[in-house]
Amino acid sequence: MNKETGILHAVARGRGGVRVPHRKNTAEMSVVRMPAPETVVLPMQQHIGAPCTPTVKVGDSVAVGQVIGDSDKFVSAPIHASISGTVTAVGDVRLANGLVTKGVTIKSDGEMRLFDGLTPPAVNSKEELIAAVRASGLVGLGGAGFPCHVKLTVPPDKQVDTLIVNAAECEPYITVDYRECIEHAYDILGGINVLKKYFGFSRVIIAVEDNKPEAIKKLSAIADEDLDAGNIVRVMTLRSRYPQGAEKMMVLSATGRRVPPGKLPADVGCIVMNVASVAFISRYLKTGKPLVSRSVTVDGTAIAEPKNLRVPIGTSLSDIVDFCGGFKTEPRKIISGGPMMGIAVCGTDAPFCKQNNALLAFADEHDMEKTVRDCIRCGRCVEVCPMSLMPTLIERYSRVKDTDALAKMNVMTCMECGSCAFACPSGRPLVQYMRLGKQILKEGGNRG
Repeated sequence: MNKETGILHAVARGRGGVRVPHRKNTAEMSVVRMPAPETVVLPMQQHIGAPCTPTVKVGDSVAVGQVIGDSDKFVSAPIHASISGTVTAVGDVRLANGLVTKGVTIKSDGEMRLFDGLTPPAVNSKEELIAAVRASGLVGLGGAGFPCHVKLTVPPDKQVDTLIVNAAECEPYITVDYRECIEHAYDILGGINVLKKYFGFSRVIIAVEDNKPEAIKKLSAIADEDLDAGNIVRVMTLRSRYPQGAEKMMVLSATGRRVPPGKLPADVGCIVMNVASVAFISRYLKTGKPLVSRSVTVDGTAIAEPKNLRVPIGTSLSDIVDFCGGFKTEPRKIISGGPMMGIAVCGTDAPFCKQNNALLAFADEHDMEKTVRDCIRCGRCVEVCPMSLMPTLIERYSRVKDTDALAKMNVMTCMECGSCAFACPSGRPLVQYMRLGKQILKEGGNRG
């Protein structure tokens, strides 16, 4: 630790990962609030877990923050109206990833009226805090979309002593978490304090990659001046190496604890939360306004005016692009998310969802794509895999649907970070085969 600044420096642990071009073109662009669109489409599946069921019908008048979809399942998160207006459709909608789910379409009345029932929740216990987080509709804002109340519901046989606030943002292009650190540092600390109060963490680590010196400086300053932090909040700098922001790598880098295959951070005494998610908790407890908008980086060589935006959930991708000046040239590829873990979309009609942190559009083949050639058995994919897997063999076994071999290769532990595909000199689509292998194993497949 630097005794003058109180900043912790992580020891290089573990293996794997790759150095990717940062391309943080929008890092110095403040987040701009996008005006409400004329129409939003709110899918009932914007999270990992059970989809919600619409609670409104065509013709209903709704207000901002009103629940329009919910589920009685534990692993789920309610959906709220992001604009005020009239429900014009309830039916199937197609997501950016091609999946179809139920959705609610709202036509704006131009007023952005807040729902009358929005009040700050009364929180006096850990259980009430978890209930409030669920009611807010919060899911992991780093891209995973895992319901945050589930993450905070730690089984009674597990003890957690460490909160890790993930501000690594290791994917190229994306800068919204960086802007959160710069623009809303006190909200981050407010969220930390309430989580510390009810969970009794003995230490809190705000983990930031070392390529974000201004964020490190800002967060360190507010951590040092905040007396309520109890002197347990520390900023830790991590080496800039993808996928540093992945939960299991984050736990290892920040604490030295290894999360075993099939286990979660809570199994080794840690809770990992995205920095924007932590900041949102602070704001929600003050206002009672649920998750109806989020920040997104819009960038890429085909975007006329790259920006960081605050966008109402359910806005069409086309409306977002138009607000950024449209396409300056016809895009060759559009990606929802980052270039490493994001998904290619075939158009811009899909709605913007809670877990979307970036929208990228490239006019030409971007520098992280390669022409596909035969495998040359170089072993680079094995060398860079942070989970110590053998992607080249998993590709082979996925092709022939050999479930026994896929199980022995531990394909289910793959985090789909894309390091193997990035490092492959032959441009093999290894991540797709990892996903295929996992799907084959889940469905039973054919025995080899």
